[in-house]
Amino acid sequence: MYKDLEGKVVCITGSSTGLGKAMAIRFAKEKAKVVVNYRSSEEEAANVLEEIKKVGGEAIAVKADVTVEEEVVALVQAGIKHFGKLDIMINNAGLENPVPSHEMPLSDWNRVINTNLTGAFIGCREAIKYFVENNIKGNVINMSSVHERIPWPLFVHYAASKGGIKLMTETLALEYAPKGIRVNNIGPGAINTPINAEKFADPVQRADVESLVPMGYIGEPEEIASVAVWLASSESSYVTGITLFADGGMTLYPSFQAGRG
Repeated sequence: MYKDLEGKVVCITGSSTGLGKAMAIRFAKEKAKVVVNYRSSEEEAANVLEEIKKVGGEAIAVKADVTVEEEVVALVQAGIKHFGKLDIMINNAGLENPVPSHEMPLSDWNRVINTNLTGAFIGCREAIKYFVENNIKGNVINMSSVHERIPWPLFVHYAASKGGIKLMTETLALEYAPKGIRVNNIGPGAINTPINAEKFADPVQRADVESLVPMGYIGEPEEIASVAVWLASSESSYVTGITLFADGGMTLYPSFQAGRG
């Protein structure tokens, strides 16, 4: 579908499961070469490589914890060494856990901020450094959330990390636009990923979440992957510094639907 992605090299953090896995497979279908990143489960990463192989794609798996600077550096360099270059960096790895803000241990705060925000920064930095040094008009995509805009009680660390990603992305986009380097966010809403599997398996909880989505359904990871390949392609060549929300309208104040308010 996006011919210009053929032969491009994309590195996707946290791509052994969930949104990252869906993006890895979709980029492979577009004939891009994929660096699959995993933190702990080599088996999950191997499964993604197998699925990529089935669609005729080419990929490697690299173990790295995005909270460890040296491992992110090694991840990016592993992709460059194996495939000879890097064209697209997707900082997708993230986590969340509910805790009342007044009871939140600093360890919980640090764990989420270090993964979601600092990990994304290191990935951005290493990719942009390579692009600048090699005069490449590269592409960086960060995984934000509707919660860069919508407050989320019990998830203050998560909301803060995504709010940080918003301004980090905008700042990097402004700083490196003169070099032809584009930096954008994707802001998913409620998506049917393993992290949400238990919640969405409960009909009551699922219906509650669906009531927050004007389009009335929970999104699938493949719908986010479709956004990612568009942002990575030349079809979005004049787009930088945005958050593209893929949320079924969740950021549109659904409580006002049908003229309420």
